[in-house]
Amino acid sequence: MGPDPLLCRVRLDIGDPLTHSAAAAGKADFDHIYDRPDPRDYFRTLGQLDYEIPQQAQPVFRSLVTALRSGDGAAGDKPLRILDICCSYGINAALLRCEVSMTELFARYANLALDELSPAELTEADKAYYQQRRRPDDVQVSGLDAAGKAVAYGCQVGLLDSGWTENLEAGDPSRGLTEHLETLDLITTTGGVGYITERTFDRVVKARPGRPAPWVAAFVLRMYPYDRISATLAEHGLVTEQLTGVSFPQRQFAGEAEQEATVRQVRKRGLDTAGLEDAGRYYADFYLSRPTSDAVEPLAQLLAGAVQP
Repeated sequence: MGPDPLLCRVRLDIGDPLTHSAAAAGKADFDHIYDRPDPRDYFRTLGQLDYEIPQQAQPVFRSLVTALRSGDGAAGDKPLRILDICCSYGINAALLRCEVSMTELFARYANLALDELSPAELTEADKAYYQQRRRPDDVQVSGLDAAGKAVAYGCQVGLLDSGWTENLEAGDPSRGLTEHLETLDLITTTGGVGYITERTFDRVVKARPGRPAPWVAAFVLRMYPYDRISATLAEHGLVTEQLTGVSFPQRQFAGEAEQEATVRQVRKRGLDTAGLEDAGRYYADFYLSRPTSDAVEPLAQLLAGAVQP
């Protein structure tokens, strides 16, 4: 049974949304692919750059889902509720909820036969595609992103149970979003930091007064510091731990200018770029923030088997 269409309406805020171009200067501008009625241009463009961070993240996210289901605060047979920040078309949701890989998705949307379909026709075809691949151990995933058309697509094909385009960098969440945030178990992002700051994380987490904050799992490009976000999460009772000894490939650089700008920023942070950004790709580090009562098992132990150093 698909998501309730009433829950799957995209909620639009009344302020100016945060744009992807708000990130640090030097990154290639892909604004034209982030807010289309369907993800054909998104996959065709990023496929050429071997975009892989969502696939890299999935074993980690699945391990966290398993841990949350088995924890002291587990909610029985109720599905876990996840908010994916900067969700775009629901890519992380697709990999979490369906038996599908990024390689398969790149191949699907590279098929020129899809050019014969209108966005509405492709949306209907994608709805059936994802439904046929739905995993039995489903989770509920909602999305938050500036790109309203992309979020709407994620909802329409059944990847996102609800979608929101409110700009939490600029203001507090609406009443409806606040009520939704109160139900969350896990917040994820694989590319949001740099477009969003501690302001968004603060407003997401503080929506649960009197209740433990949800876990926050973030893959962060090495060019961006995470200390201000972790300090903000600490104010809400969350302990942040970085997974050490491993960084995760995100995508190839779009050109020399992007690589040079990134290498400068990573080195400015005092990090070694040898074998990583020097070799031609963005890399991300992983951070997990948990309530103090949950942060007993070390992160490396929690993710044993999900990550290869």
